[in-house]
Amino acid sequence: MGDNITTLNVIFTEFYYWVTVVFMFLIHAGFCMYEVGASRRKNHMHTLMKNTMAIPLVTITFYFFGWWIYFAFINGPGIVEGGIAAAEFAKPWSPLMATHLSGPDPTMGVSEADAALWHRLNGVFWAAFLLFSITTASIVSGAVIERARMSAFWMVAVLIGSVAWIIDASWGWHPSGWMVKLLGYHDAYASGVVHAIAGGAALAFLIVLGPRIGKFRADGTPRDIPPHNPWLVTIGLFLIYTGFWGFYAACNIPMIDPGTIAGQITGETWTTTNIYLTPTSLSAITFNFLMSLSGGLLAGYVISKGNPFWTYSAGLCGIIGASAGNDLYHPIQAMFIGAIVPCISYKLHYWVERRFKIDDAVGAVAVHGYGGFLGVVIAGFMLWGQPSSPYEGYAAINPLGNFIGACIMVALGFIPTFILAKILNGANLLRVPREVELVGLDFQDREAYDAAVADVTAAERAMVK
Repeated sequence: MGDNITTLNVIFTEFYYWVTVVFMFLIHAGFCMYEVGASRRKNHMHTLMKNTMAIPLVTITFYFFGWWIYFAFINGPGIVEGGIAAAEFAKPWSPLMATHLSGPDPTMGVSEADAALWHRLNGVFWAAFLLFSITTASIVSGAVIERARMSAFWMVAVLIGSVAWIIDASWGWHPSGWMVKLLGYHDAYASGVVHAIAGGAALAFLIVLGPRIGKFRADGTPRDIPPHNPWLVTIGLFLIYTGFWGFYAACNIPMIDPGTIAGQITGETWTTTNIYLTPTSLSAITFNFLMSLSGGLLAGYVISKGNPFWTYSAGLCGIIGASAGNDLYHPIQAMFIGAIVPCISYKLHYWVERRFKIDDAVGAVAVHGYGGFLGVVIAGFMLWGQPSSPYEGYAAINPLGNFIGACIMVALGFIPTFILAKILNGANLLRVPREVELVGLDFQDREAYDAAVADVTAAERAMVK
């Protein structure tokens, strides 16, 4: 009977993650609609294709090395015992990274039990993490619309999506990650692991890229460039909310026998856990997801005086701000955190825009970067003393550990992106030429470009200078 239950659990888990992957793919339909709605007509196709083609690029690179990184670098390597961990089942040439239905094979480099498990679950686990990877890269995309070269963004997308974010996931989002062990880092639904790192990458890209032509007046005050199509923005963000719900479910492990977790979880009932193998439930995250979304929407409506773009964005920021601790928060805590974080992020966005002339076209740094950073820091205080893991010897959740962890997340996004952007900018490969930006990035051939340039009147040129 026990064997039958185990078999059913494996089959159920396989289907569970497959469903979450389908839900999460809606995030990218949402990003495409959202970014096209936020851009001007002359840049629609460029914006769409820039974001769309990140999907295959990150998918292929994540297959070749991103998935292996997650399992290989849990020790730092070397910050805790051991160096680079073995991850035979995640290497691209492993039979377990393919349509493997032949059963356990002793030549695979893993135990017979692991081979039997991974040949059913490896693909869906890989796909769930892949969707996290594409999401991390796509967050950067919206910030840099209307002036970044496609190729430059794609290189950043691969760097962040298949290398940088998965390193921080290995450190702080793996049940054996060194940050969990030593710092007590807790970030159940990726406020820092996905969002803070993406916000740091977007900020670095924007610093080097510079603002859109016409964003700032001669005296340095910013102009508002509102979304071209508010309806697309609305539908896009609602699709992102829906996909984010799938993201939450994918961050849980649906059924675990307590006996498999070294006896640290007491009782005989099988349980759902968060990514750290600490018990939670889909019921808990359903309460907290909706309460943090609602807190963000209400706060965004009030602080932006009913601006639709910022109302919807604040809803997303509310979820992100509460995500680090939404496995353990009370729903009312989730609501207040979901309301407070967007208000701070909104104010920071406009202060940074005025003070440092940063042109973040969709507020990605604010919603994801500031929201994610604050969410991790707040979780350290709100969950102070709670266990970070069911295993003995791990540090408890604490404010200092989560603050250090949040800084690591931002740095892992900011530093490599800044270096790559500087190199690309030095080679004149980061930003489109001024003339192309003026007439629009959608003109692909020389004849169409020349005709468009001729149509740009002197008055129009003067208006955007």
